[in-house]
Amino acid sequence: MRTIHLAEGADLDGFRHAVRALVAEGVPPDEVAWSLASAAGLFAAVAPGLADGENPEPTSPAPLRLPRAVATLIESIVCHRDPERYALLYRLVWRVLHGERALREVASDPFVHRLELMAKAVRRDIHKMHAFVRFRRTAGEPERYVTFFEPEHFILEAAAPFFVERFRALDWSILTPIGSAHWNGERLAFGLPGCRADAPGEDAFEAGWRGYYESTFNPARVNPDLMRAHMPKKYWQNLPETAAIPGLVRSAASRVSSMLEQEPTMPTKRTPEKALEAMRDREIKSLAQLNRLLKGSEPLVKGATQAVPGEGPEDAEIVFVGEQPGDQEDLQGRPFVGPAGKVFDRALGDAGLDRDRVYVTNAVKHFKFEQRGKRRIHGKPTAGEVKHYRWWLEKELELIRPKLVVALGGTAVLAMTGKSIPIIRARGPAHFPDGYDGYITVHPSYLLRLPDEDAKAQAYRAFVADMARVREIAADHPRGRVAAAE
Repeated sequence: MRTIHLAEGADLDGFRHAVRALVAEGVPPDEVAWSLASAAGLFAAVAPGLADGENPEPTSPAPLRLPRAVATLIESIVCHRDPERYALLYRLVWRVLHGERALREVASDPFVHRLELMAKAVRRDIHKMHAFVRFRRTAGEPERYVTFFEPEHFILEAAAPFFVERFRALDWSILTPIGSAHWNGERLAFGLPGCRADAPGEDAFEAGWRGYYESTFNPARVNPDLMRAHMPKKYWQNLPETAAIPGLVRSAASRVSSMLEQEPTMPTKRTPEKALEAMRDREIKSLAQLNRLLKGSEPLVKGATQAVPGEGPEDAEIVFVGEQPGDQEDLQGRPFVGPAGKVFDRALGDAGLDRDRVYVTNAVKHFKFEQRGKRRIHGKPTAGEVKHYRWWLEKELELIRPKLVVALGGTAVLAMTGKSIPIIRARGPAHFPDGYDGYITVHPSYLLRLPDEDAKAQAYRAFVADMARVREIAADHPRGRVAAAE
């Protein structure tokens, strides 16, 4: 019988080292006993994964080739408090490496079901920690925040990165009975366990938080059993809002009666269209002012990170109008910076046009997309959405007064003309309403969608030829500004 000594807590490194050695020697699960160190704890200096009589500095065995789903399950279950977790996980690894490669996907297997319940318990505990930790400011200077939390499992290291991302600018500590996490604005460190007495009592912020909680409490939907299910009483000592809950529950019935006796009022719904109507009455004197309004406007489509205004000099002779921002444009807040933008920039250069001397914008100012897994897939704007944003485009053109407006693709043509016109038939010089001389061509994203490389090369050459023709028309334009603006 082989005995493996691991540190108390989630000793993932020790488990990995031990499993690699055991598998290399062909030791089956029934011949391994897993022993945990004493309460020296998760952060004690214990050599990981050592068997009885093993050298403290052995040669590290080669990593194992496990399915990603199995590796992820292991990382979760080592955080569980079940003392059998390492024996169960080694049995999982052994079965996967000995002919049951797809074992993780066999949900009907009682062994797999037990492991999944353990992983679910760990995930739930991490969620509870993320939801129920409340930092309190320590007395004196420098500014620092401390909290105490009692997790059910060994999740501190797994949960701590969330707080780094959420409170990166603060100095904080999380104390738990299994260890502590400390962030100083630059480095995350783990230390010895703490107790509730080591954390500060109530601070000034908590009174404001309780007031906010009371103002958002809905007495018509009081369900104490459901509240306890989502907010177990064991966490109440850490939550300042829980002091108000008994009174809110007792007064719920009378508050509901009072609400029913009041006269009903119709809500005033502030829609993007109404917000836009209010802006139309404002006097806009510059692109900078227009773009500030755009940045603060509500998107007509849901999910967009930010509005993406046009970009370029206010005295640009050529304005390029695209369809809408893409994924990268939405994240960066600038037009034509994604894959299609790179094609566009290259074509401008090949045609002798300077991107810094033209104005680039879109018919629609927010990114419309469908979420598919981790990817955001572009969604084509509707005619109504194009119409909604036309006011912004009209204002841009009114302020710039370009020689030439280039419509890139069908959506841009729709924005400029109010009609859906086939690009192949209309490609070339055009006259847009309101007196703008224009040019119609394809959107650069069209070149990316072509499946054949020869077709892409041919389409790119045609697009560069269009850009060269745009440059020539703008250079030969006799007026310098559109007639409608003069």
